[in-house]
Amino acid sequence: IEVRRVASRDEAKAMNEIFVKRDMVPSDAGHIWDERDSHTVIYLIAVDKRTGDVLGTVTGIDHVEAFGDAEGGSSLWCLAVDPSAMQPGIGEALVVELARHFEERGRQFLDLSVIHDNQQAKNLYEKLGFERVQLFSLKNKNAYNEEYFIGPALEENLNPYARIIVDEARSRGISVDVLDESEGYCRLSRGGKSITCRESLSELTSAIAMSRCQDKYVTHRWLSKAGLETPSFQLAGDDGDNAAFLQQHGRIVVKPAVGEQGRGITVGVDNAAALRDAIALAERYSDRVLLESFHRGQDLRVIVINREVVAAAVRRPAEIVGNGKLTARTLIEKQSRRRSASTGGESQIPIDDETIRCLADAGFELEDVPPPGRKIVVRRTANLHTGGTIHDVTPSLNPELARVCRVAAECLEIPVVGLDLLVEAPERSDYVIIEANERPGLANHEPQPTAQRFVDLLFPLSIASKRSEAS
Repeated sequence: IEVRRVASRDEAKAMNEIFVKRDMVPSDAGHIWDERDSHTVIYLIAVDKRTGDVLGTVTGIDHVEAFGDAEGGSSLWCLAVDPSAMQPGIGEALVVELARHFEERGRQFLDLSVIHDNQQAKNLYEKLGFERVQLFSLKNKNAYNEEYFIGPALEENLNPYARIIVDEARSRGISVDVLDESEGYCRLSRGGKSITCRESLSELTSAIAMSRCQDKYVTHRWLSKAGLETPSFQLAGDDGDNAAFLQQHGRIVVKPAVGEQGRGITVGVDNAAALRDAIALAERYSDRVLLESFHRGQDLRVIVINREVVAAAVRRPAEIVGNGKLTARTLIEKQSRRRSASTGGESQIPIDDETIRCLADAGFELEDVPPPGRKIVVRRTANLHTGGTIHDVTPSLNPELARVCRVAAECLEIPVVGLDLLVEAPERSDYVIIEANERPGLANHEPQPTAQRFVDLLFPLSIASKRSEAS
């Protein structure tokens, strides 16, 4: 990685995207660009030398330039690293470079403040030699620290998918009762109305609509009848029927008809032996197994709430990058720990038959040492629970794709759904719909307002009160 000043408007915009992913206050990209050479406010970014991607950012304040500080100090204002970044040590490199910058200017110290429960940041700063000091501070009441004034914090440790909904509801004065902490069940109440949710699945989704999405074979049948593009498909049957389907399509996908989180899916099956193994794997998770024609393309997730497209994101499968020193196994384990830390334990890369097969396709085994810079995809599917990453593309989504997703949600008669498509590019109109998810993870789509639109759907009368608070 390279740590340097912002060099383009796109890099200034990328800084903001990282802030939003980390639930931090975004700045104005135009202001960042205008002030890129400022001596008072210092914007630094960490950039992947190979791809040019912005991986992290740090902002510093020169006290002497800002207010003539007689003590000759400086501040680290904010530090943020993209949660999907694979490289280790990004935050450390940014802090060290900022400290070096101020040291060269003759500044005497670098101070910072940390939210009291951000132990990960505390560990980093103490590792770098920062010392704690006792100070008293006052916080203004605003949207960015509302968790401190909307009432006592919930004792339950909810997962990110339930937490984002609960936080949005509580910010509107909607009371929350946690019914099942580990499974994400909550009851939201306002006035005389109560609705029970399991994350983004609520009582507004009927059992019939839910069953249409849970069974992927049924989903394909309904969507294809509505004139929407799906893969060719059939249920796995006897060996002859399965072999005929494989011969017809050359490469296929085998998956449990009912399943989630990418379990039991095998992509790119191209011979009879692999087909038998893939069906056996899928049968561990469902008594019906679905065979689909294989389609290349980017994995696109589109969130539709109340028949409106709220968010779209491209999902990419887990991958590692060789450094010429560590084995593939160690690289996977390290990347898995980083993904787990950045997602609250929701995303991890398993080392299983699928991982070994992906490595073999790239010419490696677990104990081999990939050469420096060699990128290896270690999962065929882009599921977030198996280490995949997600990248927002809502502004560039093709209008035809948005229309197709609205039609699909209406066809399935479901108020909240995450539709999975394979597309050539989000900006183009070609697609096939491969799944419909009745309980999509809304927390995966920031900065888009998925939780806001979900609570709007549940409690439409709370919209006006929310706007009144904001004003």
